[in-house]
Amino acid sequence: MRLFSALLFILASLVLPVTAADDQSNQEVVKIAVSFTENFDKQNSAGIGALFTKDGVFVNPTGAHTDVAQFYAEAFKAGIDRIEITVKQAAAVGADAMIGMGEYRTSGKAPSGAAISETGLWTGTYVRDGGCGKSECSPGFPKHPT
Repeated sequence: MRLFSALLFILASLVLPVTAADDQSNQEVVKIAVSFTENFDKQNSAGIGALFTKDGVFVNPTGAHTDVAQFYAEAFKAGIDRIEITVKQAAAVGADAMIGMGEYRTSGKAPSGAAISETGLWTGTYVRDGGCGKSECSPGFPKHPT
């Protein structure tokens, strides 16, 4: 009977409605995604890098990247010039942290003229850092450390 109760509790926790904190987290992650997209559209790799903490790590299929601005500068040189980001879910993980998940699609043209396109899923861990204090990042946005 206890096992059944525990399983029922776990199942119920998976289907409960989104809380107000999660709705606020979702709105904040969407704001970060918008700022990321705006910087991407301007090919502003420094602006993208400013959204990450100084010790943040960006991980993709090619591995872990600690210099986010350099990674995106190289991506822009390779011809990637467009990104679409969709936030599917976000949740608070304490008072100053949250996680976000969604989908992305990048596109562009390689120097050879060949079309470049990639789609995938993303996950981010966000920690409130009091704002980055730079024009590329609105004060109060949590930075994206991973």
